[in-house]
Amino acid sequence: MRRDVFQAIADPTRREIINLLVHQTLNLNSVSENFGISRPAVSKHMKILTECGLVLIRRKGRERYCEANLETLREVSEWVENVRAFWKNKLDALELHLNEAAANEENQSVKE
Repeated sequence: MRRDVFQAIADPTRREIINLLVHQTLNLNSVSENFGISRPAVSKHMKILTECGLVLIRRKGRERYCEANLETLREVSEWVENVRAFWKNKLDALELHLNEAAANEENQSVKE
């Protein structure tokens, strides 16, 4: 099953794993050592991260090395940019409306 990248980054432990792997490639035991949870729990997080493409696991001999694949975060970045642009337009329109309302109110008080 291909998981959604948003589901993967929703969990703080998985975000921490990604942050750890951005700086260095680590084997699964080294990743586990950085967290106060069991190795099987880290493996479950890693499974979700690999299923959505945020982490790549490469075999080197008997070891499995994990590295972050930040290209997958482009989907999140594009979504955030669309939401940011939407709200920027809405807030700009609100600011314009409030400025016009304030100007109209000033004009009304000057006429009185």
